[in-house]
Amino acid sequence: MSISVQNITKKFGNQKALNGVSFSVAKGEIVGFLGPNGAGKSTMMRILTTYHTADHGEAQVNGYDVVKEKNKVKQSIGYLPEHNPLYLEQYVKEYLFFNAAIYGVDKTRIAEVIEQTGLSPEAGKKIGQLSKGYRQRVGLAAALLHDPDVLILDEPTTGLDPNQLIAIRKLIKDISKEKTILLSTHIMKEVEAVCNRVIIINKGELVADKKLEDLRDAEQQIIAVEFDYRIEEILLHQLPHVVSVKNTGGFSYDITFDTSKDMRPAVFDFAHDNQLKTLQLSRKNKNLESLFTELTS
Repeated sequence: MSISVQNITKKFGNQKALNGVSFSVAKGEIVGFLGPNGAGKSTMMRILTTYHTADHGEAQVNGYDVVKEKNKVKQSIGYLPEHNPLYLEQYVKEYLFFNAAIYGVDKTRIAEVIEQTGLSPEAGKKIGQLSKGYRQRVGLAAALLHDPDVLILDEPTTGLDPNQLIAIRKLIKDISKEKTILLSTHIMKEVEAVCNRVIIINKGELVADKKLEDLRDAEQQIIAVEFDYRIEEILLHQLPHVVSVKNTGGFSYDITFDTSKDMRPAVFDFAHDNQLKTLQLSRKNKNLESLFTELTS
């Protein structure tokens, strides 16, 4: 396994940031690592990159223990943190030369990562002159300098415009042909476009670990309905194939059904039989965003 996490727990004072989290990432996978703010995502990433030490549990990267073999772990990981730490007054090549010296890698590697990350047109400019998208490319180039087997990317597309986002998305997919990638983001469409698996944590605990293919193939649907007055949710549970019912405000409900059959007629008939007026009735796909909301709200 490229990444192995077993029963990791981490506290800051009285607050438990991670509580018995376990998962693994196989070589070549692109895994979306999701959770609301404060869920523990960044804490887990900092443990994997040796910046934090867990209170309990074990973690390995490329088979190296993150506590006992820190230098080996650092050699195995390329890390792009959420706030990309760049020296804006340096030129792109100058910054990469500086990082190459820190890593102790051959300077011929600089030209390779510039080409790999599409930085060639901007390589002669100061970093402060670059757009946000190209600054992210510089951060990725620095993370790739020592040719790590594992990339950990924390919010790599935050603040990018649509064109920059598409370009960075393509770059990540190209890089993934040779690397294992753990990608943290709040953008669900980004995960659906790039990743082949998703891990969701909430309040420090793992609440989902699914392949995107399985999520797409799941025979579930959500019917959004608005009635003319509020009813008890338990009544809606009498409908066939109901998995869950959620009041989304006022007289509106999201009803999840465990069937591929269109359940809108059944909801309409339910309303008629119970002397309700149906003000709105629509079908939603069971997608990553709905799963995330369901598990973390």
